[in-house]
Amino acid sequence: MSIPINQIVVFTTVARTGSFAEAAIQLYLSQPALSVAMKNLEQSLGGKLLARTTRSVTLTPEGKAFYPVARRLLSEWEQSMQDVRNHFALGRGKLDIAAMPTYTTNFLPKILAEFHSQYPNIHITVHDVIAENVVQMVREERSELGITFAPEDAPDLHFQPLYQDRFVAILPFKHPLLEKQTLKWIDLLAYPHLSLQRPAGTRKLIDQALQEKGLLLTPAFESHQLVSIGRMVNEGLGLSVVPSTSRAQMEEMGLQCRAISAPVITHQVGIVTRPQQALSAAALAMQQLIRAAVGKP
Repeated sequence: MSIPINQIVVFTTVARTGSFAEAAIQLYLSQPALSVAMKNLEQSLGGKLLARTTRSVTLTPEGKAFYPVARRLLSEWEQSMQDVRNHFALGRGKLDIAAMPTYTTNFLPKILAEFHSQYPNIHITVHDVIAENVVQMVREERSELGITFAPEDAPDLHFQPLYQDRFVAILPFKHPLLEKQTLKWIDLLAYPHLSLQRPAGTRKLIDQALQEKGLLLTPAFESHQLVSIGRMVNEGLGLSVVPSTSRAQMEEMGLQCRAISAPVITHQVGIVTRPQQALSAAALAMQQLIRAAVGKP
């Protein structure tokens, strides 16, 4: 049988004050209500905890044994309540975020710095994984928030768009195509191409868009990481295209970035969550910062 916490409070207060009258005053209860709570507790435990006379209230041997237990229970209860308050007030807690590398490298660090300055006691784990794994981690409840491309065939998840990303070409310094005012896909395909490996969602998106225009992408080199592709382009192994999110990262390597047309290929980047599960206070605060950062340099 479960015992209401208020009965434990009544017992410890009576035991500490040695008086039903004083305990009733401190707990803002009538003496009859306090007596009923005490009686119900003793019935639940199976015996007397208090020995009451006309002049005093003392603890029975069983009451003396139970008193430190009751105080410990109340202490643990209050600590648990405080822990919950801290979580709601963002004074304590943890948060798992899954995000694709282009986002974790280029956008997330500034957001994390701002979040930490506001909520320094929240422990954050960032899972830097490919776009498809972001979706899987959120689906499997290993991450509350995911930042990735709009997932296909995910009716069990909620996608909140953040911005529209466009693929751009990356070329080494002084490449002949840099002399062109506008670049088309057919221009790029005349040179060796470096691409992400399947089943990367961006690779699938590019292949489909090119096929619709009667174009075929046959990579000379493939890699799982855009950083590796950027370094290979810098070594003159060929050309590639990357999400515009990665533009600053590629330019830091010394590469030139150019918009591509015919066709223009875009995709949405956003936040993935589980609609059937409410977000923690920490996740809600992080989500707000992520959305506020859209459009900021």
